[in-house]
Amino acid sequence: MIVTVAVNERCTGESGCLWLYPLPEWEKLEQTIIQLPTLNKAANKLRRFLIGNATECEMDSQGRLLLPEKLRSFAAMDKKIMLVGQLNKFEIWSETAWIAKEQDWVDSNDNEGVEELGSLSF
Repeated sequence: MIVTVAVNERCTGESGCLWLYPLPEWEKLEQTIIQLPTLNKAANKLRRFLIGNATECEMDSQGRLLLPEKLRSFAAMDKKIMLVGQLNKFEIWSETAWIAKEQDWVDSNDNEGVEELGSLSF
């Protein structure tokens, strides 16, 4: 498993969480990132932040991951966390941040990007 920071609100729409990738998904992401232009400032910033903070983590015999202190601090994590599935990756949130973010989503009238969803239906 590869754990890295969720870049920032301008890149992801969400901050304060970590991204956890199974290795095959991480390798796909690496291939996408390597294709970004070398002389583009935003691409370099993304590369440095995302790749530079990525850490390979192994599960212990009880299925736990030991997250590095730097990443735990970045996401303000203490004892209770939330693991949220996102199809090809997971998000790891502190329980407090997740509850606050959920409430923000419920209370929000933000329709940004809705038209991009096109004919998606459930």
